Amino acid sequence: MKIRYVHLNLLILLLPLINLLFPTLSLAQDYGDDAPKKDTPPPGLIHCNGVYMSYNSGDREKLYPRTNNVTAQAWSFKATAMIVNTGIEEVKGWQMFIGFHHREIIVSATGAVSTDGEFPYDASNGTTFIGSPNTDLKTSIETAGDYDKISTNIEITGTLFGGRGTATPLPKTIKLTNDGWECPAPTSKGGTMEVCCKRNPKFKAKDKAKTKFMPRKKGDLNIVYDVLQAYTSNYLAQVTIDNNSPLGRLDHWNLTWEWMRGEFIYTMRGAYAAEEKPSECLHSKAGQFYTDLDFSQVATCQKKPILKDLPAERKEDNITGKLPFCCKNGTLLPTIMDPSKSRAIFQLQVYKVPPDQNRTAFFPPQNWKIDGIVNPQYKCGPPIRVDATSFPDPSGLQATTYAVASWQVVCNITKPKPKAARCCVSYSAFYNDSAIPCNTCACGCGDIDTDTCNANARPLLLPPDTLLVPFDNRTLKARVWAKRKHMAVPKKLPCPDNCGISLNWHVNSDYTDGWSARVTLFNWGNNAVEDWFAAVDLGKAGLGYENVYSFNGTRLPPKNQTIFFQGLRGMNYLIGLTNGSNPAKDPQVPGKMQSVISFKKRNLGSLNIPGGDGFPKRVFFNGEECELPKYFPKKSYGERLSGIRFFPSILLVITTFLAITDRF
Repeated sequence: MKIRYVHLNLLILLLPLINLLFPTLSLAQDYGDDAPKKDTPPPGLIHCNGVYMSYNSGDREKLYPRTNNVTAQAWSFKATAMIVNTGIEEVKGWQMFIGFHHREIIVSATGAVSTDGEFPYDASNGTTFIGSPNTDLKTSIETAGDYDKISTNIEITGTLFGGRGTATPLPKTIKLTNDGWECPAPTSKGGTMEVCCKRNPKFKAKDKAKTKFMPRKKGDLNIVYDVLQAYTSNYLAQVTIDNNSPLGRLDHWNLTWEWMRGEFIYTMRGAYAAEEKPSECLHSKAGQFYTDLDFSQVATCQKKPILKDLPAERKEDNITGKLPFCCKNGTLLPTIMDPSKSRAIFQLQVYKVPPDQNRTAFFPPQNWKIDGIVNPQYKCGPPIRVDATSFPDPSGLQATTYAVASWQVVCNITKPKPKAARCCVSYSAFYNDSAIPCNTCACGCGDIDTDTCNANARPLLLPPDTLLVPFDNRTLKARVWAKRKHMAVPKKLPCPDNCGISLNWHVNSDYTDGWSARVTLFNWGNNAVEDWFAAVDLGKAGLGYENVYSFNGTRLPPKNQTIFFQGLRGMNYLIGLTNGSNPAKDPQVPGKMQSVISFKKRNLGSLNIPGGDGFPKRVFFNGEECELPKYFPKKSYGERLSGIRFFPSILLVITTFLAITDRF
């Protein structure tokens, strides 16, 4: 027994030496809490061979104001969305759609940007996230399972309305919206929704040149952000804006974006910043880093600068001008009008701050917006990395140079919301002596005292010549006309349309083989409109377009149902309001231009001109879609008047016929 204890003591003494000599030898297994643990991936992720997506809802908190109306109560919420490439194919430019349906307002999101623009924004009908800066999802095979390269987590914070309890409701769906991918209905359990999307084997992509980054997309307005020169602390960028829409236009454009990493614009060529505040630079991170820089010479240090085109007289300026396609005072026309005015270019020297002090650190600005005066509203997507832009060699040699890096921003025209247009249309016709004016508050009633007028009332019918009179001078004529036509007049009269531009569409004639209309443009603003254009979509009736007599006109392909017209050379200037012949008593007169348009009916089947075929489906002025009246002039009323008007003539013909008959 004593020998056994000696051997045991000897073994204990030798254990450290054994561990030293044989470090891989394990005499026991440690089940302690200090052992490293790995997060167990969800079952859906393990079994997905494609693109796995999930949405995890967190708790929510009731916001002010508190209300007993459950559907009107606002809640703050947090959620996490995840997308992982579990397949064998790289996913370029991933796009994840989340089908929100509780009037959600997205306040912030990390790890991605939204195609709906700047935060906060309304996501009631769902929203699409794309990667930023991780725009592409590599495969696990080519990255050795690097989760930072094959996946993205999106931390979402927002507000929603309705629901009970503290749990955040799930969206209707989540899916990958990239071409060639299909997603089944997602599954939900507890506060998690997940789906596995796979390649559609029947999808055949169009033959395109292979690109390292996302292929360039088409849109109404195409903006490219090119890095031309790169240095450790700054780089030279060029912004190119192309108007690709036949109905798009910008006047005095304002372009704005948001710097995300403390950058600032040191110098500019071909454009300028609306505000220059050196104090903003001094108190920023840039001011702390660039201690020896003279910030009084800096173009702008604003996080969200507003950039404008230079006027034409600066085109040959050695410092700010001498760039192709620059300096047109912010005018971008359709190519059908003038190709030389459909593009704008400007350059900027961008300074960076730590930790981006290296030659390859480029982060384009986000949240792009562009607008103009009496122009369409554009909605811009986020910048997407594309293959470097090519340029002809500046020396004149037959060689091609490339940008260091390029991003594309696509902006598309949006349809204006009701009572938010910038122009409107009135209707009249030869068979009815009343004109239907523009809709009440067609261009909004934000600055109108609605206590004195009804913002939701139907506009009162008017005699056609009253359309030439400013709204403030129409009241008496409208009352007299209503009394004459035995129409009721409400105690609270309708509010004005508040539009700076209006168009009158008058059906001029209707006969067996054709018909005609007269269009009149009114400018109710103080400023003239140069190089104006208008477009009228007439549906099937537009195919019969024959000629416009006082404008230049053409049909727009591919449907050829929209008539595009503009002023003749030397007559493309729509003046503003002018004083009447006697300013003391006469109302102001709007600037106006008009022309008759003729149409054929041949090979178009049956056309009911008074029933609606003779009136526009959509009308545009300088690219802005105008609000249309909600009804057409009635033919029955005009026919009844015509019968009464021609009754004496008919009676005379009958009497003459009887007299001749009796004579013979």
